[in-house]
Amino acid sequence: MSDDGVSVILRSDDYESVHYGLALAAAALAVNKPAVLFFTMGGIRALQGSPPALQDWDRDAANRARGVGDFETLLQACVELGARLIVCEMGLRSLDIDRASLRADIPFAVAGLVTLLEETKPGMHLVSL
Repeated sequence: MSDDGVSVILRSDDYESVHYGLALAAAALAVNKPAVLFFTMGGIRALQGSPPALQDWDRDAANRARGVGDFETLLQACVELGARLIVCEMGLRSLDIDRASLRADIPFAVAGLVTLLEETKPGMHLVSL
C-alpha cells in the first residue's frame, strides 16, 4: 500500500456523515491506499447495534434501492479491505457508552487521539466528518 491514504474522523451520528466517511475509506482501500476510521462522540453510534442508532437511518434503504452502497456493504468492505478501525476512548467516556454495546463482529481498537495521529502516516489526509 502507498502512504497517501486517508484517516477519517467520524464524529457525528447523522447517517450522511457516517455513510460518506465509510465510502471515502472504502474508495481509498479499493485503490490500494490505507484508511483509518476513527469513531468518536456521536459517530460511535454507528457501531452500536444493527441497524445502528443513526439519525436519518431510512436513507440507507433508499440508497440500497437506488444502487448506492448501503451502510453494511461499505462497513464490511472497509473491514475486508483492511481499514484500521479505532473507537475513541474519550468519546466512549463522554457519552457513557459501554464498549460491550458495540458490535462484536467488527474488529476495532479502543484508543485515543494519539493513536489516530500515529496511524495517520506522512502523506495521508486527515478528514473530519
